[in-house]
Amino acid sequence: MTPTHDPQLLKGVLSLLLLRLLAERESYGYEVVQRLRELGLTDISEGSVYPALARLEREGRVEARLVASRSGPARKYYRSTAAGTQALAEGTASWLSLAEVVHPVLVRRLPDPPTSTEDT
Repeated sequence: MTPTHDPQLLKGVLSLLLLRLLAERESYGYEVVQRLRELGLTDISEGSVYPALARLEREGRVEARLVASRSGPARKYYRSTAAGTQALAEGTASWLSLAEVVHPVLVRRLPDPPTSTEDT
């Protein structure tokens, strides 16, 4: 069974994941979607990735270039900018700091549920 991920949690970390993948190597949009799916985000949609890439481009964190394709229209390739690298470093530090606080709380053993006693 393929796990599903909370869309709100994913939305909060998607930009950071995109910056990370694009810092590793330049990619076109659909390739980024495939790379995210290979990482285990099988329920990620193109409808969430493309707007996030466009926003990162508007913010100057990624830049894009069109490359002619033999099998259809030109592909838009994205790569990280210096501002994107800085945002990745800051975002990673922030995420890891938050995870350091949240993880121990979420993995704690829950207390046994109270037993019900009926007053007779």
